[in-house]
Amino acid sequence: MLKTTLCVLALCAAPLAAVAQHSGDALPSPTGSSQSLGDLVLTDGFSRATLPNAPVAGGFVTITNTGSADDRLIAANSDVAGHVEVHEMAMEGQVMRMRGLPEGLPIPAGETVTLKPGGYHLMLMDLREALTEGETVSVTLTFERAGTVEMPLVIGASNATAVAGQSAGQSGHDGMDHGAMDHGK
Repeated sequence: MLKTTLCVLALCAAPLAAVAQHSGDALPSPTGSSQSLGDLVLTDGFSRATLPNAPVAGGFVTITNTGSADDRLIAANSDVAGHVEVHEMAMEGQVMRMRGLPEGLPIPAGETVTLKPGGYHLMLMDLREALTEGETVSVTLTFERAGTVEMPLVIGASNATAVAGQSAGQSGHDGMDHGAMDHGK
């Protein structure tokens, strides 16, 4: 089971390595890409095109908490995936590690949290179909305080790092030794 999980997660690293080789292509910003829910404003949702039969994909969005109380992203799901988890990628010593956040992702009051390649992200697992560039898929995000909202993710090229209007120049992977990447927990 661990070997299978590591193989699946290694497949996630391949598109990340490709991103490191590109200057960071941006996606066109889709109409209606901003959603509000209580004190939360969600913008710039995107994902990347996948190969047929790819088991996983990443989902990215910017979440701004305009309120005075902290919130937390506690769950996500999508019709295109068997399940969706909130993950983070972080350096531990000399190794980039990806791990799930079973307690959710804090969205502090008055702050913006960006889910982006190389950092916090949604992991769409057990994909039911390939994600095709130019299409849009929806994810349902559930927050501890604000509730549930459906967020569209525009599908960009497999090397997309941002929706147009975001800083697309850096993916957080420059200088990373992908050969040393460890996706284990």
